[in-house]
Amino acid sequence: MFLTLSMTAALALGAEGKWTPQQVLQQGPAWVKQQGFSLPLSKLWDEKAQGGLLANAVQLPGCSGSFVSKDGLLITNHHCIVSILQEHSTPEHNLTKDGFLAKTQADEKQSKAYRVLVPRRFLDVTKDVLDDLPNNPDDLARYKSVEATGKKLVANCEKQPNTRCTFAVFDGGLFFTLTEFTELSDARLVYAPPVAVGDYGGEVDNWTWPRHTGDFSLIRIYQNGKPYQPKYFFPLSKDGVKENDAVAVLGYPGSTFRAQLADEMAERQSRWYPNVRAITAEWQRIMDEEGAKSPEALIACADDLRSILNVKKNAEGQLAGLKRGRIIEKQRAHEEKVKAFIAKKPELAPALDAYKGLQDLNVERAASWDRDFLLDMTNRSARGLQWPLLIARRSWEAKLPDAEREPGYQERDVVRLREKHERDQKRYAQQLDQRLFVSWVKRALALPNGQRSVTIDFVFKDLKTDAAIEKKVAALYANSKIFDLETRKAMFDESIEQLKARKDALVDLGLGLDAERRALRDRRDAFSGRVLKLRPIWRRAVIASEGKPIAPDANSTLRVSFGRVKGYSPREAVMMTPHTTLAGVMAKDTGEEPFDVPQRIRDVYARGGAEKVPVDFLADLDTTGGNSGSPVIDAKGRLVGVNFDRVWENVANDFGYNPDVARNVTADVRYLLWLLENVEGAPELAKELTTAR
Repeated sequence: MFLTLSMTAALALGAEGKWTPQQVLQQGPAWVKQQGFSLPLSKLWDEKAQGGLLANAVQLPGCSGSFVSKDGLLITNHHCIVSILQEHSTPEHNLTKDGFLAKTQADEKQSKAYRVLVPRRFLDVTKDVLDDLPNNPDDLARYKSVEATGKKLVANCEKQPNTRCTFAVFDGGLFFTLTEFTELSDARLVYAPPVAVGDYGGEVDNWTWPRHTGDFSLIRIYQNGKPYQPKYFFPLSKDGVKENDAVAVLGYPGSTFRAQLADEMAERQSRWYPNVRAITAEWQRIMDEEGAKSPEALIACADDLRSILNVKKNAEGQLAGLKRGRIIEKQRAHEEKVKAFIAKKPELAPALDAYKGLQDLNVERAASWDRDFLLDMTNRSARGLQWPLLIARRSWEAKLPDAEREPGYQERDVVRLREKHERDQKRYAQQLDQRLFVSWVKRALALPNGQRSVTIDFVFKDLKTDAAIEKKVAALYANSKIFDLETRKAMFDESIEQLKARKDALVDLGLGLDAERRALRDRRDAFSGRVLKLRPIWRRAVIASEGKPIAPDANSTLRVSFGRVKGYSPREAVMMTPHTTLAGVMAKDTGEEPFDVPQRIRDVYARGGAEKVPVDFLADLDTTGGNSGSPVIDAKGRLVGVNFDRVWENVANDFGYNPDVARNVTADVRYLLWLLENVEGAPELAKELTTAR
């Protein structure tokens, strides 16, 4: 069943808004037609049949994707399968650089740890959550109650075979959903272009337009040893789209912040993004230097480096966009309008207290901000930090009843955690890792009084120079067994007492830091409990003041955005058209990275006739991180491209939608077809992609 929200009947324009499937159904066929779509609403989703095209928006690790053939062929971005390329790369055969094509199904390369989730049911569980709340709970009890209900719902849902279920909170507790997925764990690499196609332009072109990147890849999903037979798939369109054509993007956007208060946005502007920019710039430099020294290190950091570069440039774009768009000032003005509306509606008066409570909470969070930020960044830092922390947390949680464990460390998660051990071994290079570890430790040692890490201060006490810190870290690495995969696997199943008995200083450091992270989690759980009480009260007042449906912030659940193919003007006297072609690719070719066109493409292009091959296009679809690989379909439900980026002027749309510059970047599937047919010598694969059921 689909949830029903209390909303006005007013039709909302497309473009702005990452709409839940439930909202699309609720706004009805007239609204969908208004977006330019001739498809009947039941084709998107039929509630009675529990099926529709939305079921072909599948969730991948950190990305989205869609099936494109009856035999389990799935399309996503090139950058979404770098982990698979990395898994099968060696210094002699570096697939992350050279790409890969399986000539037959027997040649496809299986991943050890890549899971695909196919949605099959969406449930409103708001009543379940509210019914389970105790009377007058304090902040922590409220959070724990909601978390416990979510775990219970997920556990019951996952009693079905091959099922993964996710519980989601919308806008701080406005409503709650449960999504039921079919989980598929046998993914095999079919095609990835060389990096000189899949990441053409690199960081120079990232978040910009015009763009000339073939950011696509193909994997095949298997079930019981045979190609998976999806109920729905998108045939690729050879017709493409032209300016002002209707399009839609379906996927799993990660996080946006439009429901935040201006004060909360200001914290991200003044603290979060500057700190992210600084630490990722330092880690990028380290990875670049070590990758230049060692082919092994280059492969080990391939996926991490691409992620770090993207995060850094995103932070820069968010800062520029927040300032350029005066987004925080506009949010403050909007809040004043909402408060004026509330003043005329006595029944909404509690929203003013909720607003003040959220402001006070933001101040409280700032007290330990610097330390909390560094503890969070351990998840992106050295494996010498990540692995001890993962093992320490696993040991702590394993002694608890499953229902009381932190999400991510329950029995349902153990297989994934074991897979992470296997996958991450290929991402480890000792000298690179030690330098990343030193970078993090030096920042921890520079924390102000009152925010110090007890663990780091104890381990690195009295060390005042960089050389002394580096020597200490080198000793920790040299004397630890955690970098041996088999030993680390054994540690994964050991108790805290057994880990301590090893007298491994790096493992002990992980146990100490994990205690600090658990204390941070407890504080945040209480904060989240207060948000669950206050945010819904404020958001209901905001929605009432708007008088129309509002799409909730992204939270990694399935969303749909409707829009049009459009160019834009980034500044005065400059107009960007919405399409790029192979001629533009060749015009950028310098013969050097990141603009080094593969020779075989140059050779085919030199024959003539390929100048107008479509490469990328723009639309005003509302996207964010997590939408990478999302299918972009035309008004007939055919796949015309895969989303992979936004323009620079649109990075800060996570905080507010600006129709003048809100443009996403999509890789045109006709470029993929041209490559397969004319460059890669894979006409049968191209035929599979364009064959309808």
